[in-house]
Amino acid sequence: MDTIYALASAQGKSGVAVIRISGPRAHNAVRALAGDLPEVRRTSLRNLRDGDGGLIDSGLVVVFSEGASFTGEAAAELHVHGSRATIAAVLRALSMRPGLRPAEPGEFSRRAFENGRLDLTEVEGLADLIDAETEAQRRQALRVLSGALRERTENWRERMIQAMSLLEASIDFAEEDVPEDVLPEVRSLLLALRSDLHAELAGSAAAERIRDGFEVAIIGPPNIGKSTLLNRLAGRDAAITSEIAGTTRDVIEVRMDLGGLPVTILDTAGLRETGDVVEALGIERALQRARMADIRVVLSDGTRLPGVEIGPEDIVVRAKGDLHEGSGAAVSGLTGAGVTELLARLADTLSSRVANAGLAVQERHRLAIGVAVAALNSALARLNDEAEHPEIPAEDLRRAVYALDALVGRVDVEQVLDRIFSSFCIGK
Repeated sequence: MDTIYALASAQGKSGVAVIRISGPRAHNAVRALAGDLPEVRRTSLRNLRDGDGGLIDSGLVVVFSEGASFTGEAAAELHVHGSRATIAAVLRALSMRPGLRPAEPGEFSRRAFENGRLDLTEVEGLADLIDAETEAQRRQALRVLSGALRERTENWRERMIQAMSLLEASIDFAEEDVPEDVLPEVRSLLLALRSDLHAELAGSAAAERIRDGFEVAIIGPPNIGKSTLLNRLAGRDAAITSEIAGTTRDVIEVRMDLGGLPVTILDTAGLRETGDVVEALGIERALQRARMADIRVVLSDGTRLPGVEIGPEDIVVRAKGDLHEGSGAAVSGLTGAGVTELLARLADTLSSRVANAGLAVQERHRLAIGVAVAALNSALARLNDEAEHPEIPAEDLRRAVYALDALVGRVDVEQVLDRIFSSFCIGK
């Protein structure tokens, strides 16, 4: 296998840059630059020199033995000063070494997967951790990276195999004395399993929202203060405000951290009957986004909003609260009155929705668990049909096990590997 290298820290100027090297020639490459190697997994300061003996930089060197690195291969890291020139010089010196080549996107993580250091869910957790913007995203990604979904999946798999072995025993010893009827025990195992899988599926929607973010749409009639409220929430002039009705024609988005949850606030066009073709398009777009949003904040002045049915989960507040003091739930983007209370209400509502979030954070996870549930349903239906032979529900259980094996990457899932690893930056 080739020895690969890449900048593992962020691109651009920085105080320190980390260059990662992995593969059978990693240690020799570092020895050529640093003169000698420090003890394994011990950091040591070394002068790094190019092929002509010219000094490149002084930096920290750490080496990892095979089986003890992130990738599972012999590996090393060079911690050098983070100027673009220094990074380029080190990478150039590595490129001159025989058998070394630049890493492709996600290649370090792919090697960790192929060498059994990470399963596929842990790889996805690592990608989510790198992309995490909020505390909730960090915690969720860390749980997946630490192997929580793998452990849960392994538990499901073992119970399926137990049920399958009981069915296989009834097949193998059909002509002999079998101590007891195994079907009640198999049925009990499968019912409990199905309940667990259903619970995971029920929590997958909330887990995906933590990962991808929630959307909160601000809706109301024209000139009600939606854009002013958005600007107050954003802490900047994200939307144009004007006393002229119909100023907002398109949906304006502002990303924010709300109680540790990723939230995108949407400012939408004012809802009213209009003959203006462009404004009508903006209103239609506003209605579409409002229908898809997780929560709608309705700024109200008491008038009916065309095309909108106010639901029990909508948050309705009186607009321009600075003009309506003491009139109940009201908010003012101009003065900030009621904004803290509105944000607290939004945070509480969203937190309650993610309270039972599962570990299946990707659509791929949800689909694999769905296949396993369908196979369990089929097995249970066949168990209830006394005319069926036990080898048929046993085959259903094999399909369920295969779906779980695909979930963690134990079986060939080549069609998804390239997509997953290509999402990583080079150096990871």
